Amino acid sequence: MTASDREPTASPVGPVDSSRVPRYAGPATFARLPRVDEVGGTADVAVVGVPFDTGVSYRPGARFGGNAIREASRLLRPYNPAQDAAPFALAQVADAGDIAANPFNINEAVETVQAAADDLLDSGSRLMTLGGDHTIALPLLRSVARKHGPVALLHFDAHLDTWDTYFGAEYTHGTPFRRAVEEGILDTAALSHVGTRGPLYGKQDLDDDAKMGFGIVTSADVMRRGVDEITDQLRQRIGDRPLYISIDIDVLDPAHAPGTGTPEAGGLTSRELLEIVRGLAGCHLVSADVVEVAPAYDHAEITAVAASHTAYELTTIMARQVAASRTA
Repeated sequence: MTASDREPTASPVGPVDSSRVPRYAGPATFARLPRVDEVGGTADVAVVGVPFDTGVSYRPGARFGGNAIREASRLLRPYNPAQDAAPFALAQVADAGDIAANPFNINEAVETVQAAADDLLDSGSRLMTLGGDHTIALPLLRSVARKHGPVALLHFDAHLDTWDTYFGAEYTHGTPFRRAVEEGILDTAALSHVGTRGPLYGKQDLDDDAKMGFGIVTSADVMRRGVDEITDQLRQRIGDRPLYISIDIDVLDPAHAPGTGTPEAGGLTSRELLEIVRGLAGCHLVSADVVEVAPAYDHAEITAVAASHTAYELTTIMARQVAASRTA
């Protein structure tokens, strides 16, 4: 039985009331929501951290990203006017804590993340995962595909992340989507990168990427064509397929997200990213992640605030779908 199949037995338990407890106090969970053990051990949407960054190729520190996003999420409020929805009243959203993975063994860490994600999905939850580096997208996609079959993918990132290996390693933050295509867990008719830019190792990178089935919307495309046209294009490509959204925060320009491991000039604004995500409301979003926040390089929580709002929009989409499925 999935979360969307269950009839609610009580009103969802929401975040701590900020009229009674100041937002800088109270629990250190995402949006000051209850822990999953406080709502009976399961939730319609489980927010889970994966503090793992052993797969990075440049600056480390994303292992601290999940808690930085949680801290910035204290600023969130329970009503989302952009989507005209109160997500925490529509569905039970809870913080499932962190998946602790071996920082010295990437292969073992990938297996650990997949097993933990399997357990959460089997309990009926959709996942809103806070990374961690982009290596974790592979085990998360394996878990989602185990439940839904091959899924459509929207990948927001400055980089392709479809390289073959780094120093002979197959599992890194630059390789998860090549592995996912090879394993048959993605619907290759509905794959898109959004926000890519910057230098590559060679033109072959683009050729290989196209052979895997990916379409590319560059950051310059978003600037020239606008978010509405881009969003319409993405929705047409996705259709009604089960959708996974993976967002590397470096899709944003370093002016909007300095706290990340591999920044690239010329990225999206936080406004553009949020508007594209909001435009995907109504798509069959089964789970999502926001990764690569490295707070040691952040300034005034700029990156963490952008990431927390992005996760909030994704959570709202999933909560609305849960509520709609119960009334259908």
